[in-house]
Amino acid sequence: MPHFEAPSPSVPLYVNDGLLNPDQVGYLHASSPNEPLEELRQRLERDGYLFLKGLLPRDDVLKAREDYFTYLAPSGVLAPGTLPVDGIFDEKKDRGAGSTDANGRPRGGLFVDLALKAHSEPWYKDGFCKHPALHSFIAKITGWGDDNTLGLTRSLLRNNTPHNKAIGVHYDQIFLRHGEDNSMTAWVPMGDIALDGGGLIYLENGHRLGQQIEKDFYDKARQTGLTEEEAKNAFNKNMMDGGLISDGAKEFATEHARRWLVTDYQAGDVVLHTPYMIHASTINKDPKNVIRLGTDLRFVDSSRSDGQMSTRSETEYNVGENEG
Repeated sequence: MPHFEAPSPSVPLYVNDGLLNPDQVGYLHASSPNEPLEELRQRLERDGYLFLKGLLPRDDVLKAREDYFTYLAPSGVLAPGTLPVDGIFDEKKDRGAGSTDANGRPRGGLFVDLALKAHSEPWYKDGFCKHPALHSFIAKITGWGDDNTLGLTRSLLRNNTPHNKAIGVHYDQIFLRHGEDNSMTAWVPMGDIALDGGGLIYLENGHRLGQQIEKDFYDKARQTGLTEEEAKNAFNKNMMDGGLISDGAKEFATEHARRWLVTDYQAGDVVLHTPYMIHASTINKDPKNVIRLGTDLRFVDSSRSDGQMSTRSETEYNVGENEG
């Protein structure tokens, strides 16, 4: 297995329940979009993810990052005298948080209002979300073809300011409970993310565990006489606040004797992952106070009879706060 040959990370990596031990950490296997397509498909099937280096043009990603932080600049989130594209957090700024969500992100205030409104800005929803390089690669790797590859309207454009709470442990099918498990998620880091900058981390062979968690729950649900609809609703109710499997990635790794696979990301990288791939994030400890920015973009095969259901599930049932 390629993961086992990588050295331990050179910086400490923190999650919500503490510092990850060296034996709890490995590295993501990097792939090139130019490798033979069948090899990439086999890797995605084997590992549950595909970490693609330089799939998108770097300049396009940095332009979107610049647009985002230019849009958020009136909130005062950026350090004075810094460029929007750098996304440097102003430590002295009070974000006017009030209450926080399951990931410790503030509710209310201009900072959050602008971050939510950014989803509907043309440069994002009509431009970045529909980037032809990403759409084309998804169409090829899945075999769906250009005409049948549908990007779901709902996306998750998320920032993570330094020292904020990390994203908890989850897999995406939790948020697509009323759709079939045939979607593909592209997590796109919008800018460079240092190893300790709060990027996503993936549980080693986490897609197999996610499938088992799903199966075990539905087996129990059927044994108790629940209908399929009742089982779906019961599954979501038994998740933690916001749809988490666990808030603590360290304890989760210990419980399941698996490592978290990590990396540093560069603008242009993309991680594809399957609906059951378990992932989380580290706490953003970037020493330069860089704000981590990334987005979850989901794709389905529109030729399938459940394509409309998958789109509908995003709108009606997706709790989404803990993703990406």
